[in-house]
Amino acid sequence: MSITRPRRPQDSAPDLDILGDQVTIHPAGYVEPPPTGREGQERNVIEHMVRFRESPFDFLREVSLHVSGSGWRAYEDVIGQPIFYNGFTDFMKNAIMQTPMLKKRIEELAVKRVEAEGIQGLLGDGDSRDRRKTRRKEELEESLREVAEKLTDGMICKLEYKSVIRGAYYICTQLLTRAYHQGRSGIHVSSEEILRLRSVAEQATKKKHSIIFLPCHKSHVDYVALQILCYRLGIALPTVVAGDNLNLPLIGPFLQHAGAMWIRRSFGHDALYTTLVQSYIDTLLQNGFNFECFIEGGRSRTGKLLSPKFGILSFLLDSVLSGRVDDAIICPVSTQYDKVIETESYISELLGQPKPRENLKDLLSASSVLSLRLGRVDVRFHEPWSLKGFIAEQQARATSSPSSLSSQDPQSSESRVRLLRTLGFKVLSDINAVSVAMPTALVGTVLLTLRGRGVNKHELVRRVEWLSDRVRDKGGRVAHFAGAPTEVVVERALEVLGPGLIGTINDLPETVYYAVDRFQLSFYRNMIIHLFISEALVSAAMYTRVKFGGGPDIQRISFEALYDQVYFLSQVFRGEFIYPTAGLLANLNKTLKGLESDDVIVLTRDAAGKILTAELSRAERDRGRENYDFYCFLIWPFIESTWLAAVSLMSLTPPLKAEENVWIDFKQAQEKAQLAGKTLYHQGDLSYFEAVNKETLKNAYQLFEEEGMIIHNRSQDPKVPSTVRLAPEWTPTRDKETGSIIPQGKLWQFTEMIAQSRREGKNRRDGATVSTRVLSLADKVGRELFASAGTVDASYTDQALPKSRRRKEIQTKARL
Repeated sequence: MSITRPRRPQDSAPDLDILGDQVTIHPAGYVEPPPTGREGQERNVIEHMVRFRESPFDFLREVSLHVSGSGWRAYEDVIGQPIFYNGFTDFMKNAIMQTPMLKKRIEELAVKRVEAEGIQGLLGDGDSRDRRKTRRKEELEESLREVAEKLTDGMICKLEYKSVIRGAYYICTQLLTRAYHQGRSGIHVSSEEILRLRSVAEQATKKKHSIIFLPCHKSHVDYVALQILCYRLGIALPTVVAGDNLNLPLIGPFLQHAGAMWIRRSFGHDALYTTLVQSYIDTLLQNGFNFECFIEGGRSRTGKLLSPKFGILSFLLDSVLSGRVDDAIICPVSTQYDKVIETESYISELLGQPKPRENLKDLLSASSVLSLRLGRVDVRFHEPWSLKGFIAEQQARATSSPSSLSSQDPQSSESRVRLLRTLGFKVLSDINAVSVAMPTALVGTVLLTLRGRGVNKHELVRRVEWLSDRVRDKGGRVAHFAGAPTEVVVERALEVLGPGLIGTINDLPETVYYAVDRFQLSFYRNMIIHLFISEALVSAAMYTRVKFGGGPDIQRISFEALYDQVYFLSQVFRGEFIYPTAGLLANLNKTLKGLESDDVIVLTRDAAGKILTAELSRAERDRGRENYDFYCFLIWPFIESTWLAAVSLMSLTPPLKAEENVWIDFKQAQEKAQLAGKTLYHQGDLSYFEAVNKETLKNAYQLFEEEGMIIHNRSQDPKVPSTVRLAPEWTPTRDKETGSIIPQGKLWQFTEMIAQSRREGKNRRDGATVSTRVLSLADKVGRELFASAGTVDASYTDQALPKSRRRKEIQTKARL
């Protein structure tokens, strides 16, 4: 194996570039210069795959190497526990069925069923009743064991055959080298992170501990890329949690033998299935097998991290917390793309189109997509950490906190929920910490944060350089910039994004670039928004004064007013973004000092150094507010979307002569809100079409429920729709003569608080005109909703109200 070591910066770890048996170490974010003869040949993180039409002999030779398992392709001397041997699947099945937890659950279910049959008189009377009960219990236990064995066989991964794994590796690398193409692309990793991961894997193998990979989820390529890396770097393949909606004919069994663990999308109240999943996870972790699940649950359609899903995470925590598993190693993983294959389908879903069911035909038709040139993939591994150590640290912290003395028991429901939430958000924070800002994200962000329609090449390069410097200043990582001029990197990003996203006007003195599909381009902007969320919230809060125009005296804002608006906005977006953990006041002061040092704002302080006021600096005004506007443009679409959601609640105001206890179909209410948003956008009352984003609206409705603004009656029957209504104290009043909604009350005040930070529009400076036009639309939508509404027993209110109890707990946490 030959190793080439180009000169690299001392302040960053090198990237690893693997080509067959040759490993090359490059500076972090390395991009090869344009080809100049043999020295400029492109390389991928995975070896170049020969095509049959280009070289039939080499193609057949390459296939034979993979089939025979020659060299590293044999996947020998893997770091991890033995998996690939005949009988592995039977071993796992037997181990799962013998777990005390599953045995106990089967017995409990059988006893409960026997008791029910006894009450129904199905077991008869007399002296033989006890014998019949015992016999019936044994019959039920045997039946439940058969069901459990069948469920186990359909669920567990079956990593027995290396030939299947070698075939899977070859097929996947063939596909990926066609999608994520040339040497300036492919799959890139950090050599430092890989060496650290291998070292951790070696120690975990000795202790028989599992590595739990917790990646973000933006694409189906995520799990393929991680499996390829583990295979190529000699680390035991993890068992990957996958929804059974992907368990398609032909494809499903193949994936199950390549590492997939099939689980239902919803467990419902199936106690046997829930215990079976826990028993399988316990068995995997007890034997030290690596494990992988996506912390967000499903794929992110918006480009940014979603809130953590606690289902599988709860099973993992319970395994260690209960003592059934000694320890496990958590490894957060970030996977970033120049371009995500599925973005077009994501936009359709976010605009309200139903998600299509996965099927083999659609999967095979993706081959045309895989022929595209989609840039490169960056996979980054956070430093792994002990789950047992994390639990001990959190318990020690809770013990030292006086407010937590009443719930020190880690097994208590309250403590467990708190521990689970802390675990989930820590993983998300770690993923953000190692994420790489891709060139497409930088270019897309710049184009979406311009005040004008477009930008010339020189200005685009200048703003990308400014943004990349700001990413680094915030502790983030930037891909592609070492080894190539920014202009070259920008050109590559424009090529990858393509004319469908970015348009050009060439018949001008300078070529102008502009955003064609702003909605789809927002996916790439959202990849880096987490780095600047504090600055964005502060800028939006200052905008409550800046939008009035005039001199500094008019636009100056007091610290108290700034604090109040930032606190309000941070609470509104607590379900959208992950904030720094230092607390509101500390984060606000740090953010203001950072903006001051960047010469964006000027702060006035008293003699003790306490901040009194904030305003835009003279330098920022002279350069046309371009940096300040950048932060505002980042957050404005989300402000618009939440304002739209709040306005849509007005449509839930009951008509004057409406019956009592009228409930609205929850799904229909959200769909109508999206439709109203499209209307407002085309009327000019909404600045951003992406504000009708279904995911952001859903997050807003979740906020409204937590705050007790709406009462959400969730139906347990999938055939019966969930319903919603306004809480009494949040319900607006109507004019008794005209029946119109009066713009007053708590809901209107809440909506106006959001509106203070909205971007001003040419057609809506007159607040009275806006309130009249917007409320008129809300009223029209509301009449349609109430026309198709039904009544629900008042007792449902008591079932729905506890959902808002978390409000007080959340409000006690200072956030930014």
